Amino acid sequence: MKLSLKEFKSLKSKAITLLGMSGVGKTRLANKLPNSEWFHYSGDYRIGTKYLAEPIMDNIKVQAMQVDFLKELLRSDSIYIASNITVNNLEPVATFLGKIGNPDLSGISLKEFRKRQALHRAAEIGAMHDTVEFIRKARDIYGYPHFINDAGGSLCELDDPSTYELISQNTIIVYLKADESIKTELVSRAQKHPKPMYYAPDFLDQSLDDFMKINSLRDIDQLDPNAFSSWIFPRLIEHRDPKYQAIADQYGYTLNAKDVQGISSEAGFIELLEDAIRAT
Repeated sequence: MKLSLKEFKSLKSKAITLLGMSGVGKTRLANKLPNSEWFHYSGDYRIGTKYLAEPIMDNIKVQAMQVDFLKELLRSDSIYIASNITVNNLEPVATFLGKIGNPDLSGISLKEFRKRQALHRAAEIGAMHDTVEFIRKARDIYGYPHFINDAGGSLCELDDPSTYELISQNTIIVYLKADESIKTELVSRAQKHPKPMYYAPDFLDQSLDDFMKINSLRDIDQLDPNAFSSWIFPRLIEHRDPKYQAIADQYGYTLNAKDVQGISSEAGFIELLEDAIRAT
């Protein structure tokens, strides 16, 4: 929602959605806010614990069933397997998404990859729609005056206006914009430790086509999953930048992520946000 500075200052209960690339500092910022006052809602955590909980566990069990020792224990119900997803540990969600490419290098087929991508998109939409109810729960059940929606980095890829409208109507959207130094840091991190990601279908198709041509590959099974994930990440940042900005321009505000990294308290964040509102 767009507010005047006077309207923002008068809010007794603030609900804010943080928008930006994974790794830009959304969760770090949320953790700087006093947890006695702010309910921290993680979109990725909700995705993993509600919408993708069963597919995540099925994927883990498929891997476990390939180990003879575990296979018999699972078949006889002698053991059970559970994921341990937390706000600060979303690895089970990432491993479910997986990386496309050579199965001998832990890659998955294009068909399976697209299936998981579609499930993730639907899950992210569901998790964002759930924010409305969680804002109510945070206030009415738990007594939190304020709410912070730590949205997933792929929110801008949904291309779903109804979801953006819903979030805007119920929260103040704040885009943490990465400058060149932060982008360089994110790319360096992704190259050292390539992560599974969600990609918009058209972007994925074009990127796959380009990568295959550049590397003279004829089949997806020849593709090195980590090499592709590292190669596509800088393109993904540039692809998402204007999408984030368009959402912020229409529905909310933009903060420099470097400035946000420098704050140490709730007061510092509110001051930055008030400056952004004042400048709009």
